[in-house]
Amino acid sequence: MKAIRAWLVVFVVGLVLSGVTAFPLVSEVRLLAWVLHRVPAPDALVTFIDQVREGLIVTGENYPFLAYGTDWLAFAHLVIAMAFVGPWRDPVRNVWVIEWAMLCCLAIIPLALIAGPIRGLPWWWLPVDISFGVFGLVPLVIVRRLIKRLPDTSPRPTTPA
Repeated sequence: MKAIRAWLVVFVVGLVLSGVTAFPLVSEVRLLAWVLHRVPAPDALVTFIDQVREGLIVTGENYPFLAYGTDWLAFAHLVIAMAFVGPWRDPVRNVWVIEWAMLCCLAIIPLALIAGPIRGLPWWWLPVDISFGVFGLVPLVIVRRLIKRLPDTSPRPTTPA
């Protein structure tokens, strides 16, 4: 049970961090661009991050309401993290939450491969987005295996004779 909870913490912390970092996007991308201009980095990456920074700044100045979309993204990550209270309390009964999350992690792959090119992202950025699903899947697979080893102690419904 301790191992299950430890891996759930790893996954939930990842969800929360990816959620809260969606709020201050402009500041984060400004900092990232500043760093990339001071360390050895591929030109394509520096150019792309500069373009993202400029897009966020211009959009924020002219259409600040569009940032509300990333506020909802952040909120969704935080709410999804709360769903893992169930597996924390009763992993066997709530293994479906783990399996659902595994499907969500896998669904990141087609989303990135379809939406990325439609939205004009460079091909080399797609593995970055896909990695969120892959890295998220790792603790979930471990948790599911650990849960499947536990005995099912949930009460069984009785049927009238």
